[in-house]
Amino acid sequence: MADEQASALAEKPVDVLEAQEAAEELARLAAEIAAHDAAYYQNDAPLVSDAAYDALRQRNEAIEKRFPDLKRADSPSDKVGATPSSAFGKIEHAVAMLSLGNAFDEADVAEFDARIRRFLNLESDAELAFTSEPKIDGLSASLRYEKGVLVQGATRGDGRVGEDITANLKTLPDIPHRLPDMPGGVPDVVEVRGEVYMSHADFEALNSRQAAQNAKQFANPRNAAAGSLRQLDVAVTRARPLSFFAYTWGEMSEMPATTQADMMQCFRDWGFAVNPAFRRVMQVTDLIAHWAEIESQRAGLGYDIDGMVYKVDRLDYQQRLGFVSRAPRWAIAHKFPAEQATTKLNDIDIQVGRTGALTPVAKLKPVTVGGVVVSNATLHNADEIARKDIRVGDMVVIQRAGDVIPQVVRVLTEQRDSDSVPYIFPTHCPECGSHAVRETRADGEEDAVTRCTGGLTCPAQARERLKHFVSRAALDIEGLGAKQIDDFWDLQLMRTPQDIFTLRARYQDNPPEIWRYTSGSKDKIGTLKDSAVKLFNAIEARKTIDLDRFIFGLGIRQVGETTARLLARHFGSVENMMQSCLQIAGGDMLARAELEALDGVGSTMLDALIGFFDEPHNRDSVSALLEAGVAPTPLAEIAGDTAVAGKTIVFTGTLEKMTRAEAKARAEALGAKVVGSVSAKTDILVAGPGAGSKLTKAQELGVATMSEDEWIELAAL
Repeated sequence: MADEQASALAEKPVDVLEAQEAAEELARLAAEIAAHDAAYYQNDAPLVSDAAYDALRQRNEAIEKRFPDLKRADSPSDKVGATPSSAFGKIEHAVAMLSLGNAFDEADVAEFDARIRRFLNLESDAELAFTSEPKIDGLSASLRYEKGVLVQGATRGDGRVGEDITANLKTLPDIPHRLPDMPGGVPDVVEVRGEVYMSHADFEALNSRQAAQNAKQFANPRNAAAGSLRQLDVAVTRARPLSFFAYTWGEMSEMPATTQADMMQCFRDWGFAVNPAFRRVMQVTDLIAHWAEIESQRAGLGYDIDGMVYKVDRLDYQQRLGFVSRAPRWAIAHKFPAEQATTKLNDIDIQVGRTGALTPVAKLKPVTVGGVVVSNATLHNADEIARKDIRVGDMVVIQRAGDVIPQVVRVLTEQRDSDSVPYIFPTHCPECGSHAVRETRADGEEDAVTRCTGGLTCPAQARERLKHFVSRAALDIEGLGAKQIDDFWDLQLMRTPQDIFTLRARYQDNPPEIWRYTSGSKDKIGTLKDSAVKLFNAIEARKTIDLDRFIFGLGIRQVGETTARLLARHFGSVENMMQSCLQIAGGDMLARAELEALDGVGSTMLDALIGFFDEPHNRDSVSALLEAGVAPTPLAEIAGDTAVAGKTIVFTGTLEKMTRAEAKARAEALGAKVVGSVSAKTDILVAGPGAGSKLTKAQELGVATMSEDEWIELAAL
């Protein structure tokens, strides 16, 4: 599943991807990761291995780092887990439960160290300690203690909201119900987080008991742990052999230590199990050595791990480093190697995405790779097929490290049939018959991605845009996912986003037969008394939606979740955004310059945004949504009580006490908006030595200017 690195495009490194090739790859990755998140987190029945999932996320993140303007609204790098199940109560995490970025080789680990040093402005020989510990393959859980008493336990869920499994977690012997009195006391609020897992021996014993009782047996220890913990009957959980390792924390009313290593000792003192392989090290080479040591011991540990986790030891450094999207800057997971297998490529299927991209998918003779049966592999685009000379009937080597739909690493040409012919990429859309073309980029080069020119007249594009609109990072309507969109599309009940919000008005008084449809030879029937009413209510509840989610849901090319939040904070309303884009489309260069000045807004993304709202049918769709009662709400101010919340800040010159990246991250964390150029709308210019034209312009405009020291004092850094 995926943060995933260039291990997936092993023979097509990220640094040689073209922009449109990258955009299509990100679209495919987003869809695959979302599907596998639901299978893994909600159903406790992953369809692929952890290596495949992690590799996918790694590749997605690597592409986004090279092409930040292409980040999608449904980007997996901004998401953690999946929407909590409605079977349990929901708990909103006081501090989000984030995931980790991935490293797949020594170069990635070295870059992790270098990246931290650049951000903190540390010399290459400056002391920088890390902690290292195994990455347990289980189910993440958060335990909240108030006045030393366990009051709440939750799953990760989607990172923001988890499932209330307090009663289930209390059955685990490794989880204390009360924290012991310690010298100096225990903080009033303590959230301990870790992993619930099942040992190999306990897993085998459980499956033996299940078999003896003719009950369902589990596929692996992770599934068994997750399925055991997420039981509505607590007695079932109590009867299952579950264990818990603590490794981090959420909300803390005060910190009892100043380093990661000392926090782990606090956990031990409070009665939690900390992985015995936990270690504090001083060099990247020591991290690699520890990784190799544990990897060699992996089979004999007695529980499943899929890599090592490295964290910056100093907590003040962790605070300064902060977070990016779904992961902290100060931690990374160093994964164990991926696996490969050989099989036959039976056919090449062309799939059409919501942006019209034609994605070739290899249909494979099913083969088992590391215990997981795979039958599809990504082929990326026409250039990739031609470069590797991939042909139907070839024997190919596949690898799960880079993709949940695995990557074709190479062709075994020595086993190719003599009558084999090169694959010819289609010139027409297989869904609607429209011409399929490769667009020309601004630099005059041809894009790698072939796109259907049919637009929303292409049913595949329209359907996929609907799926994007209801995806977890967008509207996230309970009971209306990709599968349900397919059903409603086939019933001709939904064709546009606004159709979702008029569904009740159009059909609530109709007879139940409108919910009947045929799938194969089996009728599936819903009634107005159950699924229909439940869906109507879920749709109604999502009429009030955060503006950033709404923007993300529109499916604007190049606009990802992070960019959507940036736009939401800048514009404050979708009406303001539409109006500004129309002004820019009409030639208002001042409006364009103002938007381009935002850190994180590039020309490619801006052109896509303007192009979207310049299309009348897109504006009509947004207006129809608003008329249907959808009310996008402005984002709440971040840290609204800070001195810089809501202010627009420009940094110029040389900052001597922090890097520009750290200054920007800190300002945004305090609720400020950081832009790259000075205008009459700028509130503060922070000028270091060497400040030039920006300082002059700020003085001319009467913008408040301050030194780095004054900024640090104002921001209470």
